[in-house]
Amino acid sequence: MAQKFGGKFSPDVNPDGNLDQKSAKARRRAAVDPAGGRSNVLFIPAVVLVATSISGGAFSLLFALSGAASLTLSAWLLRSGLRAQAAFDARKVARRPALPRKMLAALLTGTGAALAVMAHLDGVSILSPLLFGVISTGLHLTAFGLDPMRNKGMDGIDTFQQDRVARVVDEAEKHLTTMRETILRAGDRQSTARLEDFVQTARDLIRTVEEDPRDLTATRKFLGVYLVGARDATAKFADIYSRSRDAQARTD
Repeated sequence: MAQKFGGKFSPDVNPDGNLDQKSAKARRRAAVDPAGGRSNVLFIPAVVLVATSISGGAFSLLFALSGAASLTLSAWLLRSGLRAQAAFDARKVARRPALPRKMLAALLTGTGAALAVMAHLDGVSILSPLLFGVISTGLHLTAFGLDPMRNKGMDGIDTFQQDRVARVVDEAEKHLTTMRETILRAGDRQSTARLEDFVQTARDLIRTVEEDPRDLTATRKFLGVYLVGARDATAKFADIYSRSRDAQARTD
């Protein structure tokens, strides 16, 4: 069985040569893209529809192109909706998505399926496309579910306080995402692992604030001012290290 190599000079070990357990923990808790392959595969039917309708005449091609556009937009909305759902589920305090992306994706899938049937239909009956559209919409909703329909917050906390927490958390998450994207420019595994530790610590603090918004005032400096400084420092390090591979810059 293959095993991950770890030694004294591995980027994931402490100075004493032991595996950095904190970094390993952060990697285990790294989030997987909630969209995944099951949504990406839904881009394929649009290509197949156009490819099989090119020789069917002008009206057939028109229906096929319209159906392909509907299916492509549906797949794109679904990916966004799944990510929004995952972000909503991961938080204690969150607003429901302003745009019900998964439900819109289901309707567009039904529309695309109906247009696909019309592209290959010899007669003028509207019943078959309608049935295929309804069935496709129902299957899509069954497979991927509905969007969150209600805001999620803590009992006994007023709406104003919830909104303050949600805004601060959203801003903090944006800073963390920017830092994770920026550190990749450095191309250094050890720095990436250390940043993951930092991100996990910040998110633990975010969860604490979400569970008890009364802590917001005490932690707002960290979630705002300090994360902005950390984001800027990450960008500066990535620029320097990607050019010079300066070990001192990494230590600093």
